[in-house]
Amino acid sequence: MGGEARNLRWLWLTVAVIALDQATKQWALAALVPYQPLDLLPSFSLTLMFNTGAAFSFLSEAGGWQRWGLSGLALLVSLVLVLWLWRLPRGQWRTGAALALVIGGAVGNLWDRVAYGHVVDFLDVYYQQWHWPAFNLADSAITLGAVLLVWEALFGGRPPEPGSSNAAEGEQ
Repeated sequence: MGGEARNLRWLWLTVAVIALDQATKQWALAALVPYQPLDLLPSFSLTLMFNTGAAFSFLSEAGGWQRWGLSGLALLVSLVLVLWLWRLPRGQWRTGAALALVIGGAVGNLWDRVAYGHVVDFLDVYYQQWHWPAFNLADSAITLGAVLLVWEALFGGRPPEPGSSNAAEGEQ
């Protein structure tokens, strides 16, 4: 692979996240009745919901502008993250995977916003009467990618310990 494009190889993970996210959302739209829970486990159900806002339904009652505002923001953030991924040095595979997950999740939800005017959510975690905001596979990928980025920022930049296998390879 060429020098600059060395970590664009992680875009396969982005494509996989988008494909799985869209496939599960299409299944949810076909199989579930909106707002009627299908209990699978104690404290977990599948409940088809539609989010016109951002995370945790923030801005969901904003009057409609948020569809294109949030779409533009998702597109801009995705492009910045692809640029970061493109410039990422070889060997930073944890950061590459994390960026690919966030990009895939952002594009998966962007797809929904442009196509439907809202994001399709259907994973419902709850305890008694308290419900975590419904989410989807794209949201899960964004969260996992963000956690990996924070982990890498806090613990990944340290030099390898002498005698470790990473010290010999010179990679993180």
